[in-house]
Amino acid sequence: MAKVSVMGAGSWGTALAVLLHNNGHEVILWSALGDEVALLREKRENPGKLPGVKLPEEIVITDDAESAMENPDVAVLAVPSPFTRSTSKNLAPFVKEGQIIVNVAKGIEEKTLMTLSEIIEQEIPQANVCVLSGPSHAEEVGRGLPTTCVVSSKKKETAEYLQEIFMSPVFRVYTTPDILGVELGGALKNVIALAAGTADGLGYGDNTKAALITRGIAEIARLGVKMGAKTETFAGLSGIGDLIVTCASVHSRNRKAGYLMGKGYTMKEAMDEVKMVVEGVYSAKAAKALAEKYQVEMPIVDEVNKLLFEDKPASEAVTDLMQRDRKGEISEIPW
Repeated sequence: MAKVSVMGAGSWGTALAVLLHNNGHEVILWSALGDEVALLREKRENPGKLPGVKLPEEIVITDDAESAMENPDVAVLAVPSPFTRSTSKNLAPFVKEGQIIVNVAKGIEEKTLMTLSEIIEQEIPQANVCVLSGPSHAEEVGRGLPTTCVVSSKKKETAEYLQEIFMSPVFRVYTTPDILGVELGGALKNVIALAAGTADGLGYGDNTKAALITRGIAEIARLGVKMGAKTETFAGLSGIGDLIVTCASVHSRNRKAGYLMGKGYTMKEAMDEVKMVVEGVYSAKAAKALAEKYQVEMPIVDEVNKLLFEDKPASEAVTDLMQRDRKGEISEIPW
């Protein structure tokens, strides 16, 4: 049995707390929000973010970061990506040398273009930072539906230790050393999911979505490889796997926000309607900036940025994608 502190009590943090408890571990669930802690203690449920998933009485719920970070074997950082830096900064004084911190959020910081693990390492240099990612909606993990993820660490033994902690009959975990590829796949798929949702909102069909998913992963992989990630990672769970589920699922916040924009909502109206953090909106500008920095062509990302920040009509964005110059599908394959 391990002692695990889940730092962040949103839908994903709550679902992972239940999973880890069911795996036989001692679990603390922390939130920075006093009102949220009071609600979770009273209801033993997060009715606004994860309704129907009960928190066992054995899970300790607290807003005291110092006590939550007192000698856990593993700390799971489960706050939304825009709060990764501020939360890491606040936790840093309580983190001991070599503490394993597993980031489970997905995003890229707009101002610095840093991945979330890079942010955590910058704010908590004494930590051993790892990543858990993959096609894993909290609504399904919380209900115990079969799910598969990947955990990444600089050290194989740390990844295998975390694999053992998270693994269960309904939660299968693989390992990989490619932290950068895992994080880029998890962050950039949210931008493509906005495009897929927009196509749904416009009333387009499965052909359109398949095209966006396929060409979307091509864009993500082009950028990732240029940045130093491994091609194979984007064919895996944190690449095409996560992209498929985020573009297609009714649980996807990014797809829902895109769907609303396809129906004519502004970006702000769509985010207000979703009522939870839409990570793709925060990652879109960073994705475009990375594409420019590494001189990688990412037309879907470009059009999503115009849709979000330049009020470009969704139908025009699709037309412009369809009418781009003719190209071969995979340039590396010779005639």
